[in-house]
Amino acid sequence: MIASWLSKFTSPSKLKAIGIMGMNQRNISYIGRYNRRHLFPLVDNKLKTKQIAQAAGAAVPELIGVISEQHNVPFIHEMVKKWPGFVIKPAQGSGGKGILVITSHKNGLYKKPSGAEIPKSEVERHITNILAGLFSLGGKNDVALVENLIQFDNVFDGFSFEGVPDIRVIVFQGYPVMAMMRLSTAASDGKANLHQGAVGVGIDISNGKALRAVQFNLPAQQHPDTGRALHELRVPHWEELLRIAASAWEMTGLGYVGADLVLDKDKGPMVLELNARPGLAIQIANGCGLLPRLRHIEKKHASSAPASLEERVAYSLTHFKGTHTPSHPQNSPQINSQKNSQKNSQKNAVKKTKKK
Repeated sequence: MIASWLSKFTSPSKLKAIGIMGMNQRNISYIGRYNRRHLFPLVDNKLKTKQIAQAAGAAVPELIGVISEQHNVPFIHEMVKKWPGFVIKPAQGSGGKGILVITSHKNGLYKKPSGAEIPKSEVERHITNILAGLFSLGGKNDVALVENLIQFDNVFDGFSFEGVPDIRVIVFQGYPVMAMMRLSTAASDGKANLHQGAVGVGIDISNGKALRAVQFNLPAQQHPDTGRALHELRVPHWEELLRIAASAWEMTGLGYVGADLVLDKDKGPMVLELNARPGLAIQIANGCGLLPRLRHIEKKHASSAPASLEERVAYSLTHFKGTHTPSHPQNSPQINSQKNSQKNSQKNAVKKTKKK
């Protein structure tokens, strides 16, 4: 889908040259090859993801409660009575579908990020739809998670509109290979969902700084609602965020995974969710393809001993600067020079032996 959209603006040969990965290649060569299907439930169910993240020592948004039965739906109002803001989401939802964000409520009216107010009945109807599987993978019956509304770090003021910005990191074989930040807008109704109109900002893996930004797959210079210049964005606690993202490999056993993280102003970095089928729009936000980095890690993984979490993060910080992907160490000029020197020495030694 990404490749077909980009082909409207450039040729397939140019897309191939910069390493843009399409959906079929992602599904066959990376998800199908590196993600064992029996592990999918760990990330397809947000409640299970929350549990494995906590077991690994990562912070997660506070769980207010779970509604799993239709007769319990009316109790939502009592459940959130002491919580000024909260989020209702399907445990097995995908693509940001079915998420209801409430910033405040009073006298039976619930305010959404857009400022629109909805009555109790609409909140209950939304939960009923979640339980019926309207937003869930495969349309299966689901449960509704009710979580505390994250208070995003003040450093992001002006970069997001009435919603929490999140960081998506693609992790391959435990190495963070590409990242972006998703900024909510009025069009996305306070959700960090690119398909609904959120802004995607490519983030330099080496330093957490903005590379470029897009909205609706088109270049963006400023946030559409706040006017904040997007090139000014820099993510704090960057190395810690990368360590949490990279640890998704140990948490899940999935070789190709998308880690969605947030920065709470009081609790710091948190795991929002993990995804076994991360989308490909991150390539547009970064202005470069995933394939060169994925292939680089494949070669490195095949030719070197297993690396620790700290070593993997350090490697990504050093090698994935901006839109650059280095050649594999075995093919680097320095290594090739050393190999050629060794070969020449061997040849000279053979010649000397023959003369004797």
